[in-house]
Amino acid sequence: MSAKHPILAITGSSGAGTTTTTAAIRHIFRNLGVNAAEVEGDAFHRYTRPEMEVEIRKAQEQGRHISYFGPRANDFVQLESLFKAYGDTGSGQVRRYLHTFDDAVPFNQMPGTFTPWQTLPNNTDLLFYEGLHGGVVTDEANVAKHVDLLVGMVPIVNLEWIQKIVRDTTERGHSREAVMSSIVRSMEDYFNYITPQFSLTHVNFQRVPTVDTSNPFSAREIPSHDESYVVVRFRREMKNVNYPYLLQMIDGAFMSRVNTMVVPGGKMGLAMELILTPLIEELLEKKRKASFQMDWVSEK
Repeated sequence: MSAKHPILAITGSSGAGTTTTTAAIRHIFRNLGVNAAEVEGDAFHRYTRPEMEVEIRKAQEQGRHISYFGPRANDFVQLESLFKAYGDTGSGQVRRYLHTFDDAVPFNQMPGTFTPWQTLPNNTDLLFYEGLHGGVVTDEANVAKHVDLLVGMVPIVNLEWIQKIVRDTTERGHSREAVMSSIVRSMEDYFNYITPQFSLTHVNFQRVPTVDTSNPFSAREIPSHDESYVVVRFRREMKNVNYPYLLQMIDGAFMSRVNTMVVPGGKMGLAMELILTPLIEELLEKKRKASFQMDWVSEK
């Protein structure tokens, strides 16, 4: 963690709704005038899409599993190195993974490939990461310890699968059978590298549908936010959450535990902004004080 160069990470598995959260975060940034260095978790995949297909076939022939959730397909050490470098210096090396033709055409590349590595912009206020592994911890890497504000997006698993199936078939051109196979192949890595992160988050947003999702593999549409509730869990030691204010501002919200709030799904965007804005403001205030202190020491 670094007061002078803070890191905000949104972590959640593929189809968890991190993209929706990213939109809310960017709205907060605009309101606060935050100049953020943005990093996509997919940049730390080890393989291009064709290379990953080869690795999947190799693993199947050897009776193994490989998925985008685990360390065989991702470089956690390099991700931690970026977070450490940014915390120390406010800079680091990043690239992008190009999912679609629309992403790839400006770079004159094919989908499923990476852009070249490049240096983050200078003088950013914070680093904003969105992806699968913002709080991952393994024997080789501890990404979570570098994050100042870690936010989890955790829909119940059937809803997560529905969102992934619909997104990957409609937006990324994958077949339903290929997406289902990917889900099955990913289970071991999901248990070992995705779910443990949500015990380390400062705040979790878990969307729970109020419609039948018992067979996610037959679903053709994603339950709407109005057909859901959102369970918001805060880390117990967080003393800077104004629960009475949040309950007053979010119509229909209630407390289910001393550190857990439930809000109507249609209010999720509002809830995110009300909850995360003061937490981001706190990061920026700590940054301001740290920078002032360092400037004062330098003058001495």
